[in-house]
Amino acid sequence: MSASTTSGTTDALGPDGPGPVSGAELLAALLDGMDAALCAFDADGTVTHWNREAERILGWSAEEAVGRPGFAGWAVRRADAGEVQGRLMAVMDGPGRQVHEFALLRKDGGRVLVRTQSAGVRSADGKPAGVYCAFSEVHAQIDLERSIALSEALFEDASWGVVLVDVDLRPTVVNAHAARALGGGRTTLLGRPLGELIVQGVEDLEGALQHVLAEGAPPASAELWVTLRTGDGDRRRCWRSGFLRLASPLAEEPVPLGVGWLFQDVTAAKLAAQEADRARFRSSQLHRASRSAAECEDPMEAATSSLDYALAGFADHALIDLVAGDRLVRAAATPSDAPGPCLPVAGGGIPLRYAPGHPALQSLDRTGSVRASAGAGSPQAAGEWATERRWPADAVHALCVVLRSRGRTLGVVTFLRSAHRAAFERPDAVYAESVADRVAASVDLGQAVRDSL
Repeated sequence: MSASTTSGTTDALGPDGPGPVSGAELLAALLDGMDAALCAFDADGTVTHWNREAERILGWSAEEAVGRPGFAGWAVRRADAGEVQGRLMAVMDGPGRQVHEFALLRKDGGRVLVRTQSAGVRSADGKPAGVYCAFSEVHAQIDLERSIALSEALFEDASWGVVLVDVDLRPTVVNAHAARALGGGRTTLLGRPLGELIVQGVEDLEGALQHVLAEGAPPASAELWVTLRTGDGDRRRCWRSGFLRLASPLAEEPVPLGVGWLFQDVTAAKLAAQEADRARFRSSQLHRASRSAAECEDPMEAATSSLDYALAGFADHALIDLVAGDRLVRAAATPSDAPGPCLPVAGGGIPLRYAPGHPALQSLDRTGSVRASAGAGSPQAAGEWATERRWPADAVHALCVVLRSRGRTLGVVTFLRSAHRAAFERPDAVYAESVADRVAASVDLGQAVRDSL
């Protein structure tokens, strides 16, 4: 059991080194380099080994500890020594390890509660030869167990995504929540580049991870919009993310092990907030349009004024086509080549030669709203699509809304978006219908005034 009795030598540095290292020296170095306190007893209960961590915890040096007959009177109160020694030495005759908690004495007289793990040592012939005992302060052990329990809980039961990313920005550990969010299994995602999982937004995510590796964790969480590649098509999500730089606790200087990335899916909340902001803005625009139209002497000016307010943040172009007999004529429009207000067509209405199936004619037939898009394709194909429908060449999305007043169909108002905007959706149609109601009322008033003259 004594380090001094260990035979054999080890040449740790090779033929060019300063010389071989004895087994006793290597054993002493290993014991002193351990993070846990360790002591050992021979079969009679005499202390044979005592490392530096044991000295740090209790204050007794190896010279003071080795050779003492047990802990009695110096590391344990004499009243408790028999019980402590008996429990420690009992493991010598049994298999496996035993865990105990004892109150030990420091050299300065203070007491410290430690948790021990002890196991028997056998000689070459298999007979009991002693006991080794590793111990640590209970609060340190509890802190370690809490850390382990926290890690296990995060990677099993957490209600947010947890991903450990290595220095190459590849996932190394993924919890169940993150695996579902990323659209894969906990093992199939490991080691794969993030670009294989994320179609759009991967640059922002990787930039955040690289910043954490270089500078440390940011002071606040970040909201990242990403588009995920899934079997059912691409999904756009917003993740509220926090980042932690991971460094090895065993190195003298921090060595980056990667980044801990924690995130929650806040897509629904963000979309709801955006929709609420959009609704407030559009309501404000409708209010301003009504106030502006009320100040217009010319009803047609009131109609075009309503469209000008509606265009803000909504569309790039607006057209008013009115029914004239069995055809439509262009009554007002925004400039086709540059942003500008909606103005009446100079020189009177222009008859429109809309082909059958044109969205504006469909809107008239259905007495409702019709949405249309050029679809995926080259800019040239999109331009041809718009030109065929007598719209500005940059239009790729259209929304046609019928103008109705006093039970009569007066025409169609068309909103157009260019490629930098998204296609019209159902909430856009609802807003456009509210605008069309105001435009139709002004057009109807203008026609009534003109007919009365």
